[in-house]
This record gives sequence, C-alpha cells and structure tokens, in this order.
Amino acid sequence: MQIFGVDIGGSGIKGAPVDLDKGDLAQERHKVLTPHPATPDGVADGVKQVLDHFGWTGPVGLTFPGVVTGGATVRTAANVDKSWIDTDARALFSGRLGGLPVTVVNDADAAGVAEMQFGAGRDRRGTVVLLTFGTGIGSAVFVDGVLVPNTELGHLELNGHEAEKRASSKAKDDHDLSWEQWARRVRKYLAHVEMLFSPELFIIGGGVSRKADKFLHLVEGVKAEIVPAQLQNNAGIVGAAMHAAQAQGRPQ
Repeated sequence: MQIFGVDIGGSGIKGAPVDLDKGDLAQERHKVLTPHPATPDGVADGVKQVLDHFGWTGPVGLTFPGVVTGGATVRTAANVDKSWIDTDARALFSGRLGGLPVTVVNDADAAGVAEMQFGAGRDRRGTVVLLTFGTGIGSAVFVDGVLVPNTELGHLELNGHEAEKRASSKAKDDHDLSWEQWARRVRKYLAHVEMLFSPELFIIGGGVSRKADKFLHLVEGVKAEIVPAQLQNNAGIVGAAMHAAQAQGRPQ
C-alpha cells in the first residue's frame, strides 16, 4: 500500500509516495526550497508543488517543524515564520490541496516512528531518543516503543545557549566548524539529554546522518549506544505517510 508523505523543513520541503509494506519511498523524492519567510501560504504552495509533481490525489501525511497538537494546531514555530502559531495546519493544507485528506505531525516524531518500526529502533525496548540534526534539532522520545509526543529537546538550554543554536548541523555550517569541533558540541548536548532521560539508545537522524562516519566516532563519553538513523533523511517522509495511514484506519 502507498501513501504520500511530505517532510517540511526549515530549508526544504520534500515528499514522495511511500510503500508502507517496506517502509521506504516508492519513488524518488521531489524537493522544493522552503520559502523565506516561511509563511503558512508560502509553505502550503510549496507542498502543493511537491504533490503536483507526482499528480497525487489521495491521502497525504505532512510533518511540521514544531509542536502540533490535536493533529492540526501549530503551537511553536522556531524555524519557520511566527505567523504559523495557532494556525490550523490540517485545514490550511487540505484546502490548498483541493480537499485531500491530510494529517499533520511533528517532524521529529514522524521520523522517530519510522525508525522505531523500520529502522534503527526496531524491536528496541526501554528509553530511545531520536535526534534530528538539521536547521534545528528535533527530538522524539520513546518508552518501550510508545512515543512521548512533541518533546522539542532542541530547545533545551545548554551552557547559556539554546542547544540547537550551538549543535545543529546549521550551526556547524554557520560557524564553519570542523567535524571534530562540531562533535564536541554534539557530545555536550547528548550528555545533557542523557542526564535528563537516561536512554539506552540515541538514534542520530536528519541529513547529517548520511555522514555519520565523519563524526559519530568522535562523540565520546556518552554511556548510551549511539547509532545513525537507518532511513536517514527519508525517515520524516515515511513517518508522515504512516501517520496518514493510521488516520485513514489502514494497516501500516
């Protein structure tokens, strides 16, 4: 069975049909740049461009880089325009997409759900924390496979700074950090999260997961196991589609 998934990020909007039996993209994903400013109307136009590329006319699952409550209402907007706050994202996207059935979920939560079913977290019990390093830092926390939604651990304060301003992959680029310098910041952040949650496993996701060989071995002094996301930067798309399938009452 295929459902369409869209992952909305601070820099790009990417999507594709997803094969939910395999937990993988059914076609090569299509990406457009996130508009700046990333207003609701501008982002909705970008999502429509992605769907139009495939001629998709069925249910759609979307991720959003912020807290989403009730599967619809946006509560935070750290890396998109502040006009998103209190927007009914489900109604906005459905209207822009001609009334298609739409679900909206936090982006890291979607990635985490995909990794727990099809990727690095499969069959893992205890506390598992997925962290996506990109424009910001997203988080998904699981206890015995059950999601604790909308944790937003990228906004923890660390040494007087918001963690994602220091340790996201965008921060690496903005500050022209070497892999060694950035890994030290990531280590401090993971140690802080470990102190708070004592996870058995950290899953490192986002686009930087493709380059795990450049930095994961440099992250020392953390007791939990640390592994890269197996679905890499497609995890959000897959998780969005899984969420949409669940909302439609279809088996995942």
